Amino acid sequence: MRALKATDTVRATRQPAKPKAPTTAPGSQETADLETLSHLAASRLAIEGISPEIDGGRFPAKTVVGTPFIVEADIFGDGHDTIDAALLYRPAGDTAWTELPMEFVANDRWRCELSFDANRMYEYTFIAWRDLFATWRKDTAKKFAAGLDIGLEIDEARLLLENAIRQEQHEGRNAAQADIAALEDLLSACQSSDSDEDRLAMLSSEATAKLMHRAGPRTNLTRCERVLKVFVDRRAAAFSAWYELMPRSQSGDVNRHGTFDDVIARLPYVRDLGFDVLYFPPIHPIGRTNRKGRNNSLAPEPDDPGSPYAIGSKDGGHDAIHPELGTLEDFDRLVAAAHGHGLEIALDFAIQCSPDHPWIKEHPEWFDWRPDGSIKFAENPPKKYEDIVNVHFYRKAIPGLWLALRDIVLFWIEHGVTIFRVDNPHTKPFPFWEWLIADIRSHHPEAIFLAEAFTRPKVTKRLAKVGFSQSYSYFTWRNLKGELEQYLTELTTEECRHYMRPNFFANTPDINPYYLQYSGRPGFQTRLVLAATLAGNYGIYNGFEISEAASVPGKEEYLNSEKYEIRAWDFEQPDNIAWDIRLVNRLRREHPALQEFTNLAFYNAWNDNILCYGKRTSDLSDFLLFHVCLDPHHAQEASFELPLWEFGLADDASIEVEDLVAGHRFTWHGKYQHIRLDPYYKPYAIWRLIGSGVPAS
Repeated sequence: MRALKATDTVRATRQPAKPKAPTTAPGSQETADLETLSHLAASRLAIEGISPEIDGGRFPAKTVVGTPFIVEADIFGDGHDTIDAALLYRPAGDTAWTELPMEFVANDRWRCELSFDANRMYEYTFIAWRDLFATWRKDTAKKFAAGLDIGLEIDEARLLLENAIRQEQHEGRNAAQADIAALEDLLSACQSSDSDEDRLAMLSSEATAKLMHRAGPRTNLTRCERVLKVFVDRRAAAFSAWYELMPRSQSGDVNRHGTFDDVIARLPYVRDLGFDVLYFPPIHPIGRTNRKGRNNSLAPEPDDPGSPYAIGSKDGGHDAIHPELGTLEDFDRLVAAAHGHGLEIALDFAIQCSPDHPWIKEHPEWFDWRPDGSIKFAENPPKKYEDIVNVHFYRKAIPGLWLALRDIVLFWIEHGVTIFRVDNPHTKPFPFWEWLIADIRSHHPEAIFLAEAFTRPKVTKRLAKVGFSQSYSYFTWRNLKGELEQYLTELTTEECRHYMRPNFFANTPDINPYYLQYSGRPGFQTRLVLAATLAGNYGIYNGFEISEAASVPGKEEYLNSEKYEIRAWDFEQPDNIAWDIRLVNRLRREHPALQEFTNLAFYNAWNDNILCYGKRTSDLSDFLLFHVCLDPHHAQEASFELPLWEFGLADDASIEVEDLVAGHRFTWHGKYQHIRLDPYYKPYAIWRLIGSGVPAS
């Protein structure tokens, strides 16, 4: 079925007819009972099992401009009458609905597929009705085939036609005059014929069926009681490749603080790797009070730069630039230069303050104070973060703090930033995020919010429900084959697929995963390919491309972390994986199969150290198969199933294959194949399967 677009011309919907007013005395129990019964009798069809319907319609589902959006529902009624159903949708705030026909699938399940052209919120609901003419057509054909007299059935059809004409005349539906004329011509032709067989032929024709489907009465028109919502994001919300760097470490000299001009000089490198989002940790003034030293030391040297997450000083707060990076005008030049390279800038929205932040004096009511009059530092017992304090969101912080934080986001949007990575959103109130994101989107639907929330599963999902466009995930700690298959199956097949879009960051300044600490270059290649090809959104933090893994002993933290010092990076080291990064980012751009998330399928490879999976377009024109070695130290072999059945091919059939890593073509014969992956040569293989009728290039 072709995906209908929101701009397609479709028939406007009619509202269900109201039951006739009761004839009993108003206000009596009999009147109340009659009203209840009339409503129940009129709306006699069942509409249930709706998908997507997030928490009973409490939250909107998500989709992307131009992407097929599939809605389904169980729709049925009592008896054996033929029923029909339609989807109603409209931009949120509009009053007029547009109607699209639904398609019967099986077992009372109905489906509709459409796509939206605008980045905004939409509403949708369902209607269903008894189609008496379709029921007549079906039953009468059976009676005629059985040799029964159908004279009365012809009279019934005449009454249905007359009813349709009256309805068209009174309701003025689309193309009413043309339909009325066609119905009147059909009625006249039937009346002038003496042959029931001829009249049945006219009344049972496909042309008549289409006419009556369009113009016939909708008996017991039933409307779903709930109006649901779907937010239509721009493409970057579901498909993006992020590169993270610290602007202050871009000078190439540990003794010189980097500037925005230094970052501008780095833009060609980032774009050459194939990324489209360049993300910075906070770029705001850094406080002096309790400033952290190198490796998170509590005893800093005078020239230590401090953590960029200790936001705020005499130079300003969240709407200011750290002076050593440059000016706001310099930042504007950087944003413009990034756009010139096809890059969007993403900023960190970290709602925390240095003890030097201007808000502490200007708005003490936004902070928590201890009984001795001292301000309460941020804590995660037994950890204590003396260089930052948290705001609180209730009591006298409403509405002032909420509006101030909203205005900060608007401030950076005015300076060309529409992507925000939000630090620790799970430690801030759900109602705040629901309000802020909705308020921002009411004026800037293009805004994208990434939730950096490594927290409990239900909390992660709730943040996605309240509005976050993307979500950090547990991918960073899913290393075994069974873990990956189970987690990805959850993300791509369960209800969360309708509202949560994971961003598979392979590392971050805060997280140096154990797997990468001991796996060497092969482990970085493996995690890169998994992140970039399993998910629509993924990211790496600079240093990943040179297999940087020096760690604080016993912790998932980087040794000499640039969170606390300026680093100078050499990206030409022998262990760099820049070639692999360019490859996967190029494949992501070129192959539509990699631009979706829920089209993932796992296939059998009989070795727990080799993960086999595929991604494909619905028409099979782009079908990619992956083998990834999860063991970074030893070569692994496996027999595997070539998914010939996906192309409708027999187990002994042949299929053409393109090796997207080496760049050559060959033919595989038969369902069972064998592969060997050597992590020190290439720990992954990427194939394009080319079925019959699919272009080879």
